[in-house]
Amino acid sequence: MQWKPDWGLRGRMALTMFLLFALYLVFVVVIAQTNLVGYLVLMVPFLVAQFFFSDRLALYSMGAREVSEEEYPELHAMVSRLSQQADLPKPKVTVADSRVPNAFATGRSQKKSAVCVTTGIMRTLNQEELEGVMAHELAHIKNRDVAVMTVASFLSTIAFMIVRWGAFFGGGRDRNNGGVIVAIVASLAVWIVSFVLIRTLSRYREFAADRGGAVITGKPSALASALLKIDGTMDSVPKEDLREQSEMNAFFIIPIRSGFIGRLFSTHPTTEKRVERLRALERELETA
Repeated sequence: MQWKPDWGLRGRMALTMFLLFALYLVFVVVIAQTNLVGYLVLMVPFLVAQFFFSDRLALYSMGAREVSEEEYPELHAMVSRLSQQADLPKPKVTVADSRVPNAFATGRSQKKSAVCVTTGIMRTLNQEELEGVMAHELAHIKNRDVAVMTVASFLSTIAFMIVRWGAFFGGGRDRNNGGVIVAIVASLAVWIVSFVLIRTLSRYREFAADRGGAVITGKPSALASALLKIDGTMDSVPKEDLREQSEMNAFFIIPIRSGFIGRLFSTHPTTEKRVERLRALERELETA
């Protein structure tokens, strides 16, 4: 199998970024008419820092640490081999001490990226399945959708913070409360649209990374087996562990779902649909 550019994914990433920036231009114009401008100015440096350190923040939130080849020789060898097959610079290899069986990739570019696996996933999967998962994460890096998701989430955070703190900073009798209300309503609308755009892109990018991972390893069945095993193991993980890490759902290979609402607004397609596509790809390879 040869790696082919996923123009469907590229088109969706370009459209998502265009619509988000257009949305935020309107958002800034609305904010400029209110007394929340000072708050927005104060907030920007923090959000810029969040963007540039987003990869470190993601790893920090998971309690992940970079590990050496001496500590995890097999994991390093696997990532090195798969990176060469994917024609990528080797990312940082990090491990999080967690019972939740999961993995994710983070970073602003192919040269500044990291892959993270939990101790739980290494105990759950065999070597071939773990290889499929790591190839999936490298496909995210090669597709550059991790960087796009970072930017999209960064922009969405601005609107969310205005909604959350706008009333507090814009309150007071002598303030233009009408303008503050308009700004909060506009921010809420922007956040909702951003949420929909990000979720739509996120679901498609998982299908693209599944296919990309299968291209890298040439073993779609291994990744399909890994997805089923991870999904089936989630129920046995303590609820407090799942709650602590659910904020990383958009980046995990399998999201932590909670109830009907969690599934409705999931960042990922269902595991069943992903496995179905991988099995169809396996049949395609067998008949090629």
